Order: sequence, then C-alpha cells, then structure tokens
Amino acid sequence: MTNRRQTVLITGAAKRIGRMMSLHLAKRGCDIAIHYNKSKKAAIDLQKSLQEQFVSQNFKIFQADLSNAQDCDELIDKVLKQFENLDILINNASVFEPSVIRETSIKLFQNQINVNLLAPFILSRNYAMNSHQGVIVNFLDTRITTNSNSHAAYSISKVAFAHLTKMAALEFAPQIRVNGIAPGATLPPENQGEEYLVNLARNTPMKEPGGIVPVLQSLDYIIDNKNLTGQILYCDGGEQLL
Repeated sequence: MTNRRQTVLITGAAKRIGRMMSLHLAKRGCDIAIHYNKSKKAAIDLQKSLQEQFVSQNFKIFQADLSNAQDCDELIDKVLKQFENLDILINNASVFEPSVIRETSIKLFQNQINVNLLAPFILSRNYAMNSHQGVIVNFLDTRITTNSNSHAAYSISKVAFAHLTKMAALEFAPQIRVNGIAPGATLPPENQGEEYLVNLARNTPMKEPGGIVPVLQSLDYIIDNKNLTGQILYCDGGEQLL
C-alpha cells in the first residue's frame, strides 16, 4: 500500500452499514466504488452527497445483481475501467431470510448461497487476479459460532464464508490481506427503533448495543494493521461467547 489515495469497492454500499462505511472511508480520503443492485436512487443520492462533501475525491456507482454469477464476474473489471487501482474490497452485501431447515426451499437456499458465498468468492478471486497488493474485508455474522437454525441457509452461507476468509488469507498472502468482521445486531430493521437493539443487547455479556461505531473501528484496524490477516473480529458485545 502506498501513500496515494486508496480506492475501495463496497458491495451493498448504498444503504445501511454499506452507506455508513462509504461515508467513513470517504472521510479517510478514499475514492469509493459504490455497488448497488436495486437501490439505484440511494446509490445516486450517496454519490451526490459524497461528491459535494469531498470534491477532490472520486465516487462512482456500479450496478450488479450478486445473485447472478455473470454480473459478479464482470464487476471487478468494470471498477478497474473507472479507477486506476483497487486497493480494498469490502464484501458487505448479503441477503438475510428466515427459515428453519425443514421449511427452506431450494430457491431460498440457492439465493442465500449465491449472494452470501458465491458472489464474494468470485469477487475475491477476481480481485486477487487483478491486484498486486491490497486488502479484502468480509462481512460475516456472529451467528457463525452457533447452531441456531432460525435462518438456516443464511447461517450456512456465512459459516462457509468464514472458512473462505481464512483460506483466501493463506492463499493470497503476502500480497493481499484477508480478514472478516462479524457483527451482532448493529442497526435496527427499517421498521424498528433503537429499543429493538437495546432489547437484544440485554442478552449479551456487554448488555448494551454497540451500534455502528465498533464496526467502523474494526474496519480501520484491519486496514491499518499491515500484519493482520486471516482474522475475524467480532463486534457483537460478546454474543459469540454464549
């Protein structure tokens, strides 16, 4: 990594945690490749807001359906046509559908696997083939430490994604570092308020919701620690200990 301005591709960048990371990394001086699937208006609004705040930096939007392998396979190339380099890949986008094993349809299972595992696999592979050095940050979930079946296909996809994180860290080293962040309940659902997080946090060792700040602090730590690879940072108030 050099002192030049870094470029970051964030999947699912237009909304929620992705949007927060986009703002945070723009404040760090990064150029941002804003990926979206269906949230075009949110992506355009984010691009406009970032460009107004950080006039010397570059912010471009890229549409791709991460359930479509062809779209995934083309995304890195599209970004590199707009940016000279891609320093950081953040595999943030995911789908999260409830269903126990008995009630999981083949279609639901395949969609969870396609978006939550196959897409970051393809993006990470293509990133490694096109980058001499860099950083990959994978967004996992504290659920990977449990056998909870409430979101069976989702949890299976994230467990496999955690294994991919370590496997890629070994294969891509020393040129590319690969680490994961495993949040607990970070932001409330769009139809819920902060009390939703407060109630969930009562069942964790720390008893209070951490919100987005620990996630952003973990992201900074991963980016800045040049000797860190193959690690998963849990931002869950100790939930993984239960």
